[in-house]
Amino acid sequence: MRQLELRHIHAFVCVARQLHFSRAADELGIAPPSLTKLIQEAERLLGVRLFHRTKRSVALSAAGHAYLAEALVALDHLARGEERALLAERGELGRVEVGYVASAAYAGVLQRSVGGFRAAHPGVDVSIREVPMDTVAAMLGDGQLDAAYVRPPLPLADGIAAVTVHRDRFVLALPADCPLAASAERIKPAQLRDQCFVLPEQEAPTFEVARRGRFTPRLGPRPGTLASVLARVSLGGMVAVVPHTLAECVALPGVVYRDIAGKPIASEIALAYRKYEKAAAVNAFLAFARAG
Repeated sequence: MRQLELRHIHAFVCVARQLHFSRAADELGIAPPSLTKLIQEAERLLGVRLFHRTKRSVALSAAGHAYLAEALVALDHLARGEERALLAERGELGRVEVGYVASAAYAGVLQRSVGGFRAAHPGVDVSIREVPMDTVAAMLGDGQLDAAYVRPPLPLADGIAAVTVHRDRFVLALPADCPLAASAERIKPAQLRDQCFVLPEQEAPTFEVARRGRFTPRLGPRPGTLASVLARVSLGGMVAVVPHTLAECVALPGVVYRDIAGKPIASEIALAYRKYEKAAAVNAFLAFARAG
């Protein structure tokens, strides 16, 4: 069964606005007989008379008045639908799931990228959540996350890539009553030989300190988040190798920070993502985050 088409609705609305077939035909860019045929088809398909026509005048019928209100709403919905489709195509509409490790927030990386992107793309819903670093690759792979701020090195599965977005250095977190904390000098790795180390999620810097000091580190607990690591240090008896950003923004009772002597141990934050991302909103976020 044939149904009313969009061209019929546009023709009807144009005539209803002009109340003159010739002027409406000019506006639509079609011949008056073609417009008349469209209106007649619309009336036949709807089963009502839309206009009262004489040789001198055109007026909406009661059915025409009723249909016009709904037709205008429908056209408005279609126009907004087209606009939203274009916004989605340009990455200005959609949803992005972002994971992060705490140090990305401590360093301000999360705030700059997510906050800046939200301001520039108000139509995109950006959801954030702190995640354990060892789950990131799997969460990206199965679509739970679209992007994640992590600390390299991190094993990446096929199809997952990462780019460095922030560079810093590692420092020592020491209990305030530790003899080493009394020194204002940089702590040499060899001086840490007898210490017990609390391990953050990113354990590589701890082993680098031990390598430079030529000792095998005595390892304590692995509490997970950096906040938990610092809490263990504050209780005394253990030290930790942590990002310098913590020294700048986290002051915990019983914890002092000291630089490590020698060449700085690089501390980086990277943005991990799917290599072959198809979602326009996600690609827009990745481009913004990489540029920042």
